[in-house]
Amino acid sequence: MNRSKTFAAPSRVLAAAAAMSLFGLAASAAQAQTNVTIYGRVDAGIDFQTGVALKDANGNLTGKTGSKLAGSGNQWGTSMIGFKGTEDLGGGLNAFFLLESGFDATKGTTNGSALFNRRSYVGLNGSAGSIKFGKNLFIVNDIWYLDPTGQQFMSTQNLVNGRNWPGANNVIEYQTPTWGGFNATLQTSLGEQAGSTKAGRKDGISLVYTTGGLELRAIYDVIRDSSGRYTDLYTSSKDLIVGGTYTVDKLKLFAGYENLSAPDTVAATAADKLNHYWLGVNYAVTPALTLIGAAYHNKLNHDAGSASLFMVGANYNLSKRTLLYAALGTVRNKGNADFATEFDTPLPGHGQNASYVGISHSF
Repeated sequence: MNRSKTFAAPSRVLAAAAAMSLFGLAASAAQAQTNVTIYGRVDAGIDFQTGVALKDANGNLTGKTGSKLAGSGNQWGTSMIGFKGTEDLGGGLNAFFLLESGFDATKGTTNGSALFNRRSYVGLNGSAGSIKFGKNLFIVNDIWYLDPTGQQFMSTQNLVNGRNWPGANNVIEYQTPTWGGFNATLQTSLGEQAGSTKAGRKDGISLVYTTGGLELRAIYDVIRDSSGRYTDLYTSSKDLIVGGTYTVDKLKLFAGYENLSAPDTVAATAADKLNHYWLGVNYAVTPALTLIGAAYHNKLNHDAGSASLFMVGANYNLSKRTLLYAALGTVRNKGNADFATEFDTPLPGHGQNASYVGISHSF
C-alpha cells in the first residue's frame, strides 16, 4: 500500500506540473495580445482667494468678507490614477477598457465615493467607429477643447457654476470615424427609473471639424432632473455650446459661446436663461513656456445679474512629465450675481480675486 502510494505521487505531480505549464503558456499568449497601461497625474500647490463671503454658525451670510489661504488640489488639472488596456481582435477590430479615479493630493481624499469616480468603461473600436459602455465624463466636458486655460479652476466652468464639469453613469457612447476632418460623438446616460425613460437621463452630441490650424466645435446636451424636467440652470438644463480655435505658428486663439436654459424653473422670477461668452489666447514663448490669457462674461435673464472673469496664467514644462503653473484671476459681479473665482462665493454683486501656483507631474 505504501509502495503504491509512493509511485502514484510523482505521476500526480507531473500531471499538475504539465497543467500549470499549459496554463502558463496560455496566460503568456493572452498577455502578449493585451496591452495594459497604468497612468496618472498628481497636481498640488498653494491657493489664495480674497472677498470670500463669511457665514455664521447657522450658515447665514454675515455681510462681511475675508481672505482664504489653502492648499490647491486640482486647480490646474485633476489628480488621477488609471488603468487602460487594448486587445487586437483581428480584422481591424480592437477591444478596450479604462478605469480612472480622481483624488485631491492635498488631502489624500478621492473625488467622490465611487472606486473609479471619473471613468470606468469597456468598448470596441473598428472601422465603423467606437462604442463604449459604463461610466464616463459627460459629453459637455468637450468644452475643454474650446477653453483657453484647458479647464483649469478659473475657466469656462466659473460663470456657469460648474455646469460643464459633470460625470455620467450608465453611459452608452458612440464615436464616428473621422471623415474629411469631421467627427461626431453621441452619448446617453440612462436614468434607470422605472416608468420613465427620461427621468434622470442625460443626452448629448459633440461635433468637430478640423482643417489646417482651424478647429470648429458644437456641443448640445441636456440634463434632466428626477422628474425628467429642466428645473435648474446649473443642475438640470439644456446647454448649447459653439466655438473654435485657430493656431498659427506659436499663437492659438480661442472663442466660444454657451447658452443655458431651464424652461421648467418653478419660481417665475428666478433666472432660467444664461448667455456665456469668452475669448482667449495661448502663446508659446518657448517650447517650455506658454502664456495664457482669457476673458469670460455671462448675463442672466430676469434681472438676476451678470459677471465677468479675467484670468492670466503661465505653464512651464520642466520636462515631458513635470509642469510648473501659475494663474491670477478676478471676477466682477453685478446685480445679485455671486459667481466665484474658485471654491467660495463672494457677497452678491461683489468682486473677488484669486491666485494659485503649483506643480503637476504625470506618469
